Amino acid sequence: MAWRVSWFAVLLGALCCTSLQAHHSFGAEYDVTKPFTQTGVVTKVEWTNPHSHFYLDVKDAAGKAVNWQYEGYNPAVLLRVGWKPNTMLKAGDTITVSGWRARDGGNWAHAREITLANGTRLFFGPPAGTGDGGNTPAVEVR
Repeated sequence: MAWRVSWFAVLLGALCCTSLQAHHSFGAEYDVTKPFTQTGVVTKVEWTNPHSHFYLDVKDAAGKAVNWQYEGYNPAVLLRVGWKPNTMLKAGDTITVSGWRARDGGNWAHAREITLANGTRLFFGPPAGTGDGGNTPAVEVR
């Protein structure tokens, strides 16, 4: 009986201590009417759940580097579509990324396809509209 109580305590502790991250629909965050492509230098890669992220320094009109955050698939899906962690996309790499801008106009976006310096093209995220139920945001964006 004591072992059942201790396993219950471990499970309860794990549930209480786990950080919860909100998962969202494409349409709530990104604008399907704002596709774009950028080329820049990768500054950081995060293989995390529920979405992986990478950060890209992109030169603005004045030539100043602006850091962008891109979101995509989780690590399990990235592995299935051909990504190899810590070797294919790393800080210092110059890449071209196609995706959709955030609804709020900030320096973040949803990445669909990445072209590596050697010309290899891989998906990093799902197509626009996946599960978003249309082009109307789920919440009002100001």
